[in-house]
Order: sequence, then structure tokens, then C-alpha cells
Amino acid sequence: MRLVWNKTLAERHAAYHERGEKTSYKQTDAALTGWKRTEDLAFLSEVSSVPLQQTLRHQHAAFANFFAGRAKYPRFKNRSSRQTAHYTRSAFRMKNGELHMAKTATPVRFVWSFDDVEVSTLNPTMVVISRDPDGRWYVTFAIDTDAPEPMDEAEHAIGIDLGVKDFAVTSDGDRIANPRHLERKARNLARYQRRMARCQRGSMNRRKAKAKVARAHRKVRNARNDFLHRTSTNLIRRADTIVIEDLAVTNMVKNHMLARAISDAGWSEFRRQLEYKAERAGRRLVVIDRWYPSSKTCSACGHLLAQLSLSTRHWTCPGCRTRHDRDINAAKNILAAGRAGTGQTPGDACGAGVRRQGSSLPHSALKQEPRAARRPA
Repeated sequence: MRLVWNKTLAERHAAYHERGEKTSYKQTDAALTGWKRTEDLAFLSEVSSVPLQQTLRHQHAAFANFFAGRAKYPRFKNRSSRQTAHYTRSAFRMKNGELHMAKTATPVRFVWSFDDVEVSTLNPTMVVISRDPDGRWYVTFAIDTDAPEPMDEAEHAIGIDLGVKDFAVTSDGDRIANPRHLERKARNLARYQRRMARCQRGSMNRRKAKAKVARAHRKVRNARNDFLHRTSTNLIRRADTIVIEDLAVTNMVKNHMLARAISDAGWSEFRRQLEYKAERAGRRLVVIDRWYPSSKTCSACGHLLAQLSLSTRHWTCPGCRTRHDRDINAAKNILAAGRAGTGQTPGDACGAGVRRQGSSLPHSALKQEPRAARRPA
């Protein structure tokens, strides 16, 4: 699959940049048939044609997303990166809980991970065979299922302020600690990387050292995903309406002092999980403007501070003398802004002025909060 992807991508790139020709899926499929008839690539006929054709379809979709502005230009695949093969129904069959793949003599042995589901009752529409960089193999089944029933109404709404010190602070006053998965494993990971750097390129010892680095990254990745799934599911169960900020994570990671911590938090993945879980559970997820000054606005009277440094964690409103915790106050304002934007009652906090205010240029790689507008004398 990697070979077909890279060879197709190279020929597609050459056709466009050298001759100005665009390549269709039909042309790539015909080229694949021709490769199988050559002496050098005759081994492609030894495997099922389905995953090879799926690779061509995925590349065609990748280019469609690129020209639509939804993704970057497709890249060549590395041998040490994640490898996948997609099999549709015509290339596999399930018999008595065993998986038989096309052009294989024996069934694929796998360990089923779900005790509450009988594997022999599955009727998958697709099977994905994948291998991680650390050498682990996975079998993924795609099945058709009915949409889940919406959850019972919780009659509650939550505003969420995401951060680095605390992963999230809710308008209820709850703080969700940031587990900092990468930071906890950074010392061991650095040691494994130094060992790999000392090994000779192409040697067996370097392969082993590289696999150990990949295993360390896998543990961090799995721990982060587990935390994000648990947190997002808990919030979906608690509230009918969840309000978050539209954070510009791509711009924020340009701050090299905080790029690692921001990437380790996984805010983009957290939002993605909230979006699909809210849709599946019949909840409402509201995303407010990233330029809304949630931290600098008093949630009691609506007073907007001219300045508020990042080191200031508590402040007193000069208008109503209310003492605020920075993050809790921001979460309350986010909730009120989300309610105001959807036509609901803002509640106790001030939800006016949800739209972007101030200069059009970003002033910081952190949470983008504009200066207060000056009033004419």
C-alpha cells in the first residue's frame, strides 16, 4: 500500500508539474494494472487488489480535500510510519468468529477487545489492518449500526475555559487538572532518543531503539486520548448545552515557550470529541468568538478591564468590587456569551458583545483577548 501510494503520488506530481496534466482515479487504476504486468512490480498481484484500489481512492480524496482548502498537499509515506490496509466486503469474510482475508491461506488471528459483544455476530462492512511504528498490529472492524438514542435532558448548561495550568475550568467552579502526559514521560523519552541517536543508521540496534521510542510515544498518546474521552463524555452527560471558545491552536503553538504544553493538552482533539459526542447524544455545543474578552470582563456587572496580565490569577472589579478568579470568571462569561448568541437567557453573567472587538491583528500567541476600546473624551 505504501509503495502504490508513493509511486502514484510521484507520477501524479510529475504529470502536473512537467506536462500540466491532471490525473483522474481511472488513470491511476489503469496504471496500477500496468505495474502488475511488469517484472519489477509483479509481486503486487500476490495480494488482494482491494486494498491497493482503496489506497488510490484515499489519495484521490486527499487531493480533492487539498484543492478544496481542507487539507495540506499529500505527502509521501515513510516505511517507519503507521501502515494501513483497507479491505471492503469483497476481500474478506467472517466465519465462526474467524477473519479470512483474500489471498491468505489461514485466518487472521486477533484478540477481541470487547467482552460485551460477541465477535461471531459481527457483520462488518470494512476491515482495516494497521501497524503502528512500534510494531503493534491492529484489526479494526467498521459496522453499520443504528443511531443511539438521545440522552435524557440534564437541564443544565456549562461554560468551559480551557487552559494550560488547569486543562479546563467550568462555570460551575470545577477545575479539571491538566495531567501533562508528555511532561511526565519526557525524561524517559529523551533517554530513549539519545540511545537511538548513538546507534548506527540501518543497524538492528537502531531499529530496536526506534521501536522503544515509538512505544513511549504510544503510551503518551493512549493516555492522552483516554483522558480526553473520559472528560468529554463526563461533560456531555452533565449538561444539555456546552459552550467553549474557538481557540486558534495553530497560532498559539507558534509561541515556542508554550508550544509543547499546548500540544500536549490536545485542545483540538477535545473539541472534535465534544462535537461528535454532542451530536450523537442530542446535546448542543456552542462555540463563541475567540476574540471575546472573557477573562477581562466582570461576570457580575460587565465591566471590561483595559489590561489583564497573564500572571494575574485573581482580580477585583473596579465597578462592583466583586473578587474574581480569572478562570472561573472567564468560564461564566463564556457560558453567558453562548446563551446570548443562541437567544437564550444569559443568566447571572454578562453575555453582551460576543463579536470580535478591537484590532484585527493578534497581540499574543496565547488566548487572543483584545484591548478595551477607547471612548472619546
